[in-house]
Parts: sequence; structure tokens; C-alpha cells
Amino acid sequence: MKKFLLFSFLLSFAVISPAQNKHEKVSSSGKAEREIVFPPKPIDPQNVQDQDDMSCDDYHPIPGKNWADQTLVPERKFRMALVAVDFPDQPFVITLPKNSDLFGNPQIEPVKRVDVAKFYSDFWLTPSIINHHHTINGYWMEQSRGKFGITVLDSYGPYRMPKNLWEYGLNEYYQNNSTPDGSQASGIMEPDTDSLWKAAEGDLINKYDAILRIYAGYDETGVWQEFGEMKFISKDDIPAVWGNPDTSKPRWIPTRYTTWTSWKAGQMQWGLSSIRQGENSGTITHELGHYAFQIGDNNNNPYVKPYRRVGSGPWDMMDRGSFNGPGGPHKRWVVPAIMGASMPAGLMLRNRMINGFLHENQVLTISRDSLAKSGVVVATITARAVEPLQGEFAGLIVRLDGAEPHDRTPADDPAMNPLSPGIPNYDFYSLETVQRIGYDSFCPDNGLLIAKNRDKESNNGGPNGFNCFNWVIDAHPEDINKVDYKKPDGTIIMRTIADYRQLNDALFHAGNNSGSRFEYIDSPNRLHFYIIGLQKNSSGILSYKIGVRSLDGSGSQKRGVSVLAPSTLKIENQGEYCIFTLTNTGESLKNNSLNNSDIYRLRVKIEGEGWNATLLNSLTSIAAGDSDKIPVYIGHDSKCSLSAKVLFTVCSESDPSKSVTSHFIIRK
Repeated sequence: MKKFLLFSFLLSFAVISPAQNKHEKVSSSGKAEREIVFPPKPIDPQNVQDQDDMSCDDYHPIPGKNWADQTLVPERKFRMALVAVDFPDQPFVITLPKNSDLFGNPQIEPVKRVDVAKFYSDFWLTPSIINHHHTINGYWMEQSRGKFGITVLDSYGPYRMPKNLWEYGLNEYYQNNSTPDGSQASGIMEPDTDSLWKAAEGDLINKYDAILRIYAGYDETGVWQEFGEMKFISKDDIPAVWGNPDTSKPRWIPTRYTTWTSWKAGQMQWGLSSIRQGENSGTITHELGHYAFQIGDNNNNPYVKPYRRVGSGPWDMMDRGSFNGPGGPHKRWVVPAIMGASMPAGLMLRNRMINGFLHENQVLTISRDSLAKSGVVVATITARAVEPLQGEFAGLIVRLDGAEPHDRTPADDPAMNPLSPGIPNYDFYSLETVQRIGYDSFCPDNGLLIAKNRDKESNNGGPNGFNCFNWVIDAHPEDINKVDYKKPDGTIIMRTIADYRQLNDALFHAGNNSGSRFEYIDSPNRLHFYIIGLQKNSSGILSYKIGVRSLDGSGSQKRGVSVLAPSTLKIENQGEYCIFTLTNTGESLKNNSLNNSDIYRLRVKIEGEGWNATLLNSLTSIAAGDSDKIPVYIGHDSKCSLSAKVLFTVCSESDPSKSVTSHFIIRK
């Protein structure tokens, strides 16, 4: 049986594992001594790293695999053309002297105009120092495990567009009348781009699966806030250099999410699912999710009241996880696009399955009704960035079946509850392991991700409703209370409850005192989820042992548990461990290993002045007939009583009547 970190802690007790609980100190003789630190640290501490604090150094490669290797051949080969265009009033940013334009770009030495199309083709497809060896092909190969990849990105252009940038960029979000010459902007970029391409090369559009149109300048989505309300105190404080070329007109302009931004930022085009991208855009992988797999957006509008919580946030590329990368969402203005949005999150289990990236036998799928008959299910889930390890799964799905309505969550009013998931019509729960390796390196935490999912995309209803098919269960639903940005006058703007980074601390963790939660109960849907333990294999791949139980039945098998008298190990008068041995005395089900285990809740109490007892984990699971050893740390102060009584209680989650308390007398 696999030993999870709690148990490996015990088995390597002679050196007080885990190693971080030991500190080297130097004695007067110059020799290194061991200083034992008590109590032991949590087995799975929550360690949330904010996007703002991430750098390129936070990338951790997948052990033994480089999905950006261009010698790897995907099963589905996706061919793309890259067509580059600039404008009479906007040269390619990448051709300008380093850090010379208003926005502070480019970040590298200039590229000749004639080489721009090839530069961007290489930037997106060929691993190099500039792109830190990360490519759009590498992303999709990693997510699909080689089933889908970008094999061709032929470059064309650059071509000079017949209209100014603003004639295309001011055609959206109530900006049409903010033109310098008084005309009404109505330009559509794609027809003019494709006409120039066709005139130069002939009709090649049917040669490719998709066309990536790279245009000179910026995606408005990456600059409207940073060079609007974050840079200027008010719209009246925008200087002329950022304003309309017609100085008699306002220097501000309406934009998608707020009433104003600077004219220079607002004149830019908004990247759309036509795969139309400015030079600062890192969301091409996201747009390919729309184009190649017909998956919709799963994101909210975080700027409009009444606020509505985001669906999946930083944990999925089809939500704002597309903004993941060094520096986070406020670094999406950088050219070339090597910061925020350059390292999008992986795809959640639901989306990987819809895309055909997982075999059915890689995912454990059970139904709510069958769970009530079979009893608790225990399984081990491998980090989603890699193939499931032997005997483990890529994820767990619990279908909400049975009598209608399948989703029995009480309806509420999203206008009154910003955390409302909306219309209660979700179809299944998913559980998956997130480890910060590969493209998940720029997720904010390692842990266990729980979500409700819809089979089909639909609006979640209510005011400011949005398309939502993943609803992450937040282990910390309270306001994360983090600063969004500071205005030029020092005014602090906090992240709203609708900000996608509210889900940075959403993951569940194993064990006690992790800073998160190790279980989740959905009473209306009659399900109880457990995060039992975790382990890493020799390559450092993270897996979680998880369990799920129906609140309406625990199976027909007999349950039971016994506890053997503990042994102890003295550690330099600083404390002791009592080691209790638990045995599952319940029945075994033939040919059904997933239902052979029971989950036990552990409690410890100590009676004695000045003594304390600590459990690293309040849960364990044991297969019928098997045993495990559970350490309980015993500490005391200098004025403690000469002895104390340790009471250790084990209770079956499937049958609470099967509860045993063992006691042990410990002496100073």
C-alpha cells in the first residue's frame, strides 16, 4: 500500500521527517548539530503566490518532458498562417528603439520591419531565449499529451493597411464618435488584412486551419486599465500626449469595462476570437480554445455592479487563467508578450475531456446514486500536468444523477449574493490535482481543485450573468483582501469580490493547520468530499488521495476499526510521539478496490496540566484488513504535571457507531 506524507513522516522518524522540521546549528566546537523544532509543520501547507509577485524564475519544467520540442509529432496537426499588418499612423512596436514608445516598449532591441512577420512566427512557434522556450505549440501539446499541436505557422507580410489604426480600433464599445477627424469609425480589420494577403500571395486561406492576424500596436484589453485609471488620477488629468490628436477634443475615451481610459489606449483594437492579436497579446492559446475546440469563455465581467464572482478564475485557460504569467494581469502590455498572459493555466478536467485529451479509463467516473449503494470511494489523483501515474487517475467525476432536479442546490438571488453560482443546473462535480509545474507553474498554489460543471454551456442567470460551465468551489470564499493597484496619488484600490484573483486561495489541502480546508460537504446534493493525504513520487510529481461519500448511504459492507496500544519515542526531553496502529476490521468487497477502504476521522485529547497533543491529519483511509500507523505529537512545558493521559479516538465516517478510543499514559 502506498504511504502518503503523513505516514512517511512516521516511517522515517529517526530523522524527524519532513526535513524542513530540522535546522542546522553550529556548536562552540564548530561541529554541526541538529536542533529539533516542534511541533512538526503541516503536511500540506497552503502557499499562495500572488500573480504580481511571479517572475520567469517561477517556471518549473515537467520532469523528463519538453512538450515544446518541435520533433514531437501530434496526432492532430494544426496548420496556421500568420499575417502581419501595420498602419499609416502605427508602426510595429517591435521595430522601434528599445523602451521608446509611450507605453515603454519594446523590451528588446528593434526588429526590421521586413522581418516582423517571421519574428512573430518564430516567437509563437519556435523555442528561443526571447520566448523563454515556451510556445503555443508547447502549451497545446502539454494539455493534450501530444494529441493536438501547431505544426505550421507560415509568416506573411508585413502589409500596410489602407486606414489608420484608430479607424479600426474605435469601432467598438461606444468609441465610434471619438475620431480625430469627426468621422464615425466603422472599420473592420479582417477583410482589409485578407485582401492585402490575397493580392500579394493569392488565395491561400483554405490551405490553413486558422489565420493569426498580428497587427501593429496593442490589444486594448492589455492597456485600457494600465494606461487609463491606473496611470491617471482622473480623465481630466490625461496629458495631451495621451489624448486625441485633435487637441480640441477630450483626451479620454469610453472603453469596455469603465467609462474612460486615455485616447491612446482606447484607440487600440480589442482582441477577438477571430484570433486577431496585437503585439502585446499573450492570449493566442485562449483564442485557439475557441477556434479549434469551440469552447466558450467562462469569465465574468469583474468591473460592473452588482458584482458576480468569477467561475474558474486562475485555474483554467478559458477563464482569466489565460492571464497567468510573470507579473500577472497588469503586465499584459509588454512587447513582446513574455509577461502576464504568456503562461496560461492548464485546462480543467471538464474541458480536457470535451477536447478528447483524456481516455475514459484515465478518469474515475461515478454517480451519486451508485455511491449511496456502494459506499465510500477512495482514489488517488495525479497532478493534471502529467499523465496519471500507475494505479492513479487524472481526475474524479461524480455525476449528479437520480430524480430531478439533478442539481438540488437552493436557488438564490445573485443580486444579493455575489458568490452565487447562479442557476442551479450543474451536472457533475470534478476533482483534480494542481501542481505548479509546466504551464501550471503560474497558477497561484498547489492543491486539490473541486468544481461543479455543466455538460453544456449556458448563462448562469441573474444580473450580470455570464457563460459559466466551471464553478470552482472556493476553500476560502471570504474576501481575499488584496490590493489591486495604487493610483498615482497613492490611493489604494482593492480587488473587488468579482476579481478572478479572489480564487487564488481556492484549493483544498490535506491535513491540519494547512491554512485551507481538507473536506467539503454539499448537503443539498448529498455529497461529502475528503482530501485524505498527499504524496510525491521520485520525480516530484504530486498526487492526492481523496475520498467521496454519499450522505444517503454507505454501502452494505460491514464497517469496523481497532486500535493497538501505542509505542513512544523520546526526543531530547522536548517531546514525544505516541504511535497508534489502526486496523480496518470491516469487510472487503471482492474485485472492487475503490470501495474497499473506509475513511476514519481522528481526534486526540490529553489530560494533564501543561501538556498538549497534536495530530498532523484528522483523516486517514485504510483498506479492509489493512493497518496504518498514526503519530500523535506530545509536548509539554517546564511546569507540566509528572504524567498525562492521551486519548486517541478513531471513528468510521461510513458508520459513526464504529468508534474506538484508546488511551495511553505518558510520563515526564
